Amino acid sequence: MDPIRNPYAPGAGTPPPELAGRDELRESIRIALERIRLGRPAKSILMIGLRGVGKTVLLDRIREDAEATGIQTLRIEAPENKSLPAIIAPQLRQALLRLSRSDKAKDYAHRALRGLAGFAKALKFKFQDIEVGFDLEPEPGLADNGDLESDLQDLLAAAGTAAKQADTALAMFIDELQYVEEGQLAALITALHRAAQGRLPIVLIGAGLPQLRGRMGEAKSYAERLFDFPEVGPLPPEAAKEAIEKPAAAEGVKINADALNRIVKQTSGYPYFLQEWGKHAWEVADSSPITLKDVELASVTAIAALDESFFRVRFDRLTPLEKRYLRAMAELGQGPHRSGDIAAMLNREVTGLGPTRSQLIGKGMIWSPNHGDTAFTVPLFHEFMKRIMPDDDWKAG
Repeated sequence: MDPIRNPYAPGAGTPPPELAGRDELRESIRIALERIRLGRPAKSILMIGLRGVGKTVLLDRIREDAEATGIQTLRIEAPENKSLPAIIAPQLRQALLRLSRSDKAKDYAHRALRGLAGFAKALKFKFQDIEVGFDLEPEPGLADNGDLESDLQDLLAAAGTAAKQADTALAMFIDELQYVEEGQLAALITALHRAAQGRLPIVLIGAGLPQLRGRMGEAKSYAERLFDFPEVGPLPPEAAKEAIEKPAAAEGVKINADALNRIVKQTSGYPYFLQEWGKHAWEVADSSPITLKDVELASVTAIAALDESFFRVRFDRLTPLEKRYLRAMAELGQGPHRSGDIAAMLNREVTGLGPTRSQLIGKGMIWSPNHGDTAFTVPLFHEFMKRIMPDDDWKAG
């Protein structure tokens, strides 16, 4: 079939042709955003889930929906080893400049911009990665103490007041939130708490790996009362079938029921994998309909593509001991697994492997569903580890 017409879109954060199975969550967040805009209480929302479930795609679609209604948004990704002030400041500046175009909010937006200038200058010594343009001179005493928790409260309060005067809301969309350092998370939670107490229209819509819920609670004990934590998981079978079937139908292509069922089984309903299998099944098929034989052939190339991209990019960041740790987990199965069982596979003491486990959690490779348990954050990674390290050499490392 024509490769140019291939509708499937595997890729990090690449929007799929059909965002299936997420309508209920999108609607609940839409309602929260509208309540915030009206000054009514609503919790911020942090979507949590494994890699490949489509959190980034969902976050972007919800942001687009919000912008279409006139809500001011910040689109932020929290990379490893970058400070919260550094990732927020440039996006907040752009939002405030947009708010300054409103006659009703102009003066308030300018005050918030002065606060942003003071904020960046005061914190530049502590967070040297802050880079933001200054549109106005700082206002003495506004967000310029040099203390992140205090200054972020003042800055977001000023920004929220500007949004309120413009009859809108300010929504911060932050992806990979689990990478933000605990003290900086605490400052963000405190600032959002203050905004909520003042009924200011500021909200956080975030996304992160499953450990994010625990990290928020560790940062501030009252975080659970400020946030909802909807879980974004694999699609149920009917939604998974829809994600494959509808894009093909839009191109006039059918897919046999047994072929569709095989794709759903092979991918376990994970959206990223669905797109990968759909892409390769399309490339293999000579004509409509796509058959079970096509899918079986496509599975070989789909797995190879995942091994060289989705899985390999994560594997290459690991130290030799970290690789052995994950290989031991894989030997035990999909998981989760007790830390003691993993240590036994490696003939090591649990305490001796503690630093390795912590490093893997920090890299977003594993998480702890319960005390003493360890699970992969990347679906099907246990199968990849067996493919990439097939021999028993890892046991003697």
